[in-house]
Amino acid sequence: MRILPRTIHELPILALAAVLALAAGCAPKAKAVGQRVSIQVTDEGFEPAVVTVKAGHPVTLLVKRVSDQTCATELVMKEEHIRQSLPLNEEVAITFTPKRAGDLDYACGMDMYRGKVHVE
Repeated sequence: MRILPRTIHELPILALAAVLALAAGCAPKAKAVGQRVSIQVTDEGFEPAVVTVKAGHPVTLLVKRVSDQTCATELVMKEEHIRQSLPLNEEVAITFTPKRAGDLDYACGMDMYRGKVHVE
């Protein structure tokens, strides 16, 4: 295996390859994403209205508002201190880690449409 360059023009390529190899070995490892749950906001509200997750593991709610005929333009989960805007036709990721079993209620900003994260 040849390590030294044959010409001066190969030196920058070898240097770049060495830097990339070192960076790949030293980069922090990605953490597990955890539980991902898709929720749509329709004319009827949050669908599904109840989702189930496990306590102590990160949860990502992937919320997409597909209707402009609703007041649910944001998701509010008071217990987790979440207030997230829901732009039309854009998926929004809301991540948190539920600490204990039970129900986490959420609603639209006007508290008319509601949903629940059931934590086991």
